[in-house]
Amino acid sequence: MKKINAFTLAILCFVPLLTNCGNKVKEVREIPLEDFFRKPEISSFRISPSGEYYSYRAPYETRMNIFVQKVGETEPIRITDETDRDIAGYLWANDDRILYLKDTGGDENYQLYGVNIDGTDLIAYTAIPGVRTDIIDDLEDIEEYILIGTNQRNPQVFDPYRLNVNTGEMELLYENPGNILGWMTDNDGKLRVAYVMDGVNNTILYRDTEQEDFRPVLTTSFKESLNFYRFTPDNKYVYAISNIGRDKDALVIVDPATAEEKEFIYANEKYDLAGMRFSKKREVLEFAVYYGHKDPGYEFFDEESEKLYKKVRGHFDNNLEVSLVSRNKTEDVYVVATGSDKDYGAYYVYDTTTDELTKIADMAPWIDPSEMADMIPVKYTTRDGLEIEAYLTLPGGYTMKNARKLPVVVNPHGGPWARDYWGYEPEVQFLANRGYAVLQMNFRGSTGYGRQFWEKSFKQWGLTMQDDITDGVQWLIDQGIADPDRIAIYGGSYGGYATLAGITKTPELYAAAVDYVGVSNLFTFLETIPPYWKPMLDMMYEMVGHPDDDKDQLTATSPALNADKIVTPLFVVQGANDPRVNKDESDQMVSALRDRGIEVDYLVKYDEGHGFRNQENVFEMYRAMEKFLAEHLLGDKTEPSVQ
Repeated sequence: MKKINAFTLAILCFVPLLTNCGNKVKEVREIPLEDFFRKPEISSFRISPSGEYYSYRAPYETRMNIFVQKVGETEPIRITDETDRDIAGYLWANDDRILYLKDTGGDENYQLYGVNIDGTDLIAYTAIPGVRTDIIDDLEDIEEYILIGTNQRNPQVFDPYRLNVNTGEMELLYENPGNILGWMTDNDGKLRVAYVMDGVNNTILYRDTEQEDFRPVLTTSFKESLNFYRFTPDNKYVYAISNIGRDKDALVIVDPATAEEKEFIYANEKYDLAGMRFSKKREVLEFAVYYGHKDPGYEFFDEESEKLYKKVRGHFDNNLEVSLVSRNKTEDVYVVATGSDKDYGAYYVYDTTTDELTKIADMAPWIDPSEMADMIPVKYTTRDGLEIEAYLTLPGGYTMKNARKLPVVVNPHGGPWARDYWGYEPEVQFLANRGYAVLQMNFRGSTGYGRQFWEKSFKQWGLTMQDDITDGVQWLIDQGIADPDRIAIYGGSYGGYATLAGITKTPELYAAAVDYVGVSNLFTFLETIPPYWKPMLDMMYEMVGHPDDDKDQLTATSPALNADKIVTPLFVVQGANDPRVNKDESDQMVSALRDRGIEVDYLVKYDEGHGFRNQENVFEMYRAMEKFLAEHLLGDKTEPSVQ
């Protein structure tokens, strides 16, 4: 692989930023790494049920904790003091009490705690080693209770409990027979619906009251979905999102006792629906939302809701996304969030009675949007004719017209059944600030594009899914944007697998690679999934491959079993407590390469899991990645000087 030495590069351009000297591209300040990866000043704002207080997460001794502040006042109260691990998520149980989840060292066994809004009466509800807690329903209209699921009885399944948030007392509502993966309550907080998976088929169970047994009402293949969202106000029907008989998810009304579709409401022609909102106060369906190539799309069903959104939207510039993220019970006080591809975001409180908008805070006030790079929505066509929506972020000063022969970092997303969105991405902005173009693509299997697009990914790990990534790289080369000799690939989780598959399948394409908690051996990956994934194993076999029936294919597409093909310098990052991608996935990859004398750097953290969360570890990882990429794409980057 051809490399440019530091002296030659320094003559050509300003080393750290790779500005295009011939086209007189403006210089861009090299922003400190820590500015990109510092924890947000504040995040996760929620309004209290009464609207009198708002809460948020903010750093305390570098860990994200919960703060509460009265609307209109300036001094918050910190109500938690976690110093070993970030609080992963939280909610208002009632006006006096907040519940939160945290795990240990990244093991994803989330434990539930509760605390009063003045910081008193801390209760560890489910602090049981090795046990995970999920929230089933916050029961917002029932102040004393919440519905949770835990796998304390059986590690493979979750039983539903009604938890008294004041006393910690838990009542088992139903003993999971071993195949129920989800639950749903009605408007009175009664457990009425259960979702069963036998491995490849989904069954909806229903009952009229909690005194009855559940009975099956519909069985479908896992490729079809009927997801109940909420009961209608009379508890007779449910609003649901369904792709049964369709390619795209649609919003419908269904009779839960029979699973019969009673009314079709809305479907988008190009994208799946991502959710809906219902006004409990006015008992009306407000809107459905979907995510397109750039901005989210809203389909309003209620004139008052549409007027409210447009009124709030009118307070901001058109280049900002605006979301109503939280509201009180009377629906007259909202928390509003804004952001864009260049703006990390800010939070506001909006009073509907006065049309008054009050800024609470910027998430990252140290980030100047004018110094950030544009995330450009682009499209390309794969070798088999599939249209791929992607995002191209160019270093500051470059446009599609003058970007030529740039170093590129290709960044496939994780999942793989997830997707990339247009918006602010700290690591993308960091890489762009360091002079790299960044390409993200929603390859086949990415969610939100319909059932057919999703199913095209089945048993295609390392095959056509990888070709979609390769075709995106080739598109960049054909456009003249990418320097063919200075392309790296970097990804996490499935993106880490795609990184390893890329340097195995097309080793000549990449000058460097960074694998972050990525799968390397499809056989061992399927053997070491978390115990609560076991009911889905047959589905995983159909989507990824079966260790026996597809042995030859899985062997051919497991990078660790084909390490003899790899010549690309590699940097591997792993959390030792990762429950999804076992540390052995990285160990065997590193060992296979080092046995052949291939350069591989390896960073392991023993207090992390599937992705780093502790700030000091995040800084260390990105410092190492910056140095690694600079060495292999820019030449030995020593001092940022102009020759």
